[in-house]
Amino acid sequence: MIRVEEQNQVAMVWLDRPDVRNAFHPEMIQKITETFKKLGLNKKLRAVVLRGEGKVFCAGADLGWMQDMVKYDLEQNQKDSLKLFDMFDAIYRCEVPVVSVVHGAAFGGALGLIACSDVVIAEEKTQMCFSEVKLGIAPAVISAFVLKKVALGVIAPLMLTGDVFSPAQVAGSGFVHHVVPQSDLEKSLEKVLASFAEVGPEAVRETKKLIQNLNHASWDQAKGLASQVIAERRVSDEGQEGLKSFLEKRNPAWKKS
Repeated sequence: MIRVEEQNQVAMVWLDRPDVRNAFHPEMIQKITETFKKLGLNKKLRAVVLRGEGKVFCAGADLGWMQDMVKYDLEQNQKDSLKLFDMFDAIYRCEVPVVSVVHGAAFGGALGLIACSDVVIAEEKTQMCFSEVKLGIAPAVISAFVLKKVALGVIAPLMLTGDVFSPAQVAGSGFVHHVVPQSDLEKSLEKVLASFAEVGPEAVRETKKLIQNLNHASWDQAKGLASQVIAERRVSDEGQEGLKSFLEKRNPAWKKS
């Protein structure tokens, strides 16, 4: 269903249902939710990488789950959708930076996984699609996360038509950050992870939290929040080490680990 491997302060989370193109169903959704909540609490981690086993990243909703949806009443559908939202939210709020490595195809809900990630590396031939409207439904749950990252003018035509698009079409929009040939996927991932190894791990967690909180804050709230965070970071052990190492022209302690 999913597989987690930890090595060198990085957790690799694999969607592991290649026989159904890594499509998710309620049990898998719950497992992903629990996994990302747990990983976010692991202070040893520098990053979490989300990948798909087999030929594609993720095909979205499982066919069997879709068949069950047809039988749900309004209340059952609302409960079901809230659990889906919670899965995306667990990825979005994970304290550790999340990197998605996308290949093959990413349809429907899979684009929600991408939208919740902090860095997205996509193989150039990947097919992407907000396929919901072609089924007579809407990309409702994932839109809450997609629209946090991408301007409406960029993404609305893709959501409204359900047309297949490539990573290159949304490159530079914030939805996808690195578009590379298949042969360069691993090299690109290594480069991103190397960047996270260079920076203060506590600072990265606090910065991610700050970015998300500022996204919802009023101007006065932003003033208080921003000044509080920088003050706390300056007096923290990590902040003190970082400032001193810079002034002393040496590597900070975290680069030795």
